[in-house]
Amino acid sequence: MFIFPVDNDIQLKLFEQDDVDVLFALVDRNREYLRRFLPWVDEVASADHYYASIAGWIDQLKQGRGFQAGILYRGELSGMIGFHPHDWRNRKTSIGYWLSEDKQGRGIMTRSCRAVIDDAFRTTTLNRIEISAATQNEKSRAIPERLGFTHEGRIREAEWIYDHFVDHEIYSLLRSDWVQMQTGGG
Repeated sequence: MFIFPVDNDIQLKLFEQDDVDVLFALVDRNREYLRRFLPWVDEVASADHYYASIAGWIDQLKQGRGFQAGILYRGELSGMIGFHPHDWRNRKTSIGYWLSEDKQGRGIMTRSCRAVIDDAFRTTTLNRIEISAATQNEKSRAIPERLGFTHEGRIREAEWIYDHFVDHEIYSLLRSDWVQMQTGGG
């Protein structure tokens, strides 16, 4: 089991096949909440769904194309964070995340994103990290805004969520931006 410490309250844990039941239970408890902005929720009908997903996430990590991890808040699985498959040719990736409704408003996601961004810029050659969030998803949009990402614009009707399209706001952070912020220049 690989654990990445964020701070005293938060750890990121790479998923293993033993995690299928707890991950499904978390999604199932938050189904209505997550469904507002995540198009995959209805596809998760049982814990068995996660056997293939976790195998794919393990393979993604082995190939050096990003990762998917559980967010443990005070030892309890509370959400997910990860890098979508890296585009190494252009040295860029994007972050995806979600958090249990009952854990909102505690800075958990901001701290988790900050930790994975810092690690990526310190340990890889990535130059650009993007975050895309539905225009109406103010909580998700607050993360890149809080972390100093640049808002690059809106993509109209970027994603189909069950029965309607949603626009997405696109944010980016460059390695040079992050270095400048860490050295007090931004």
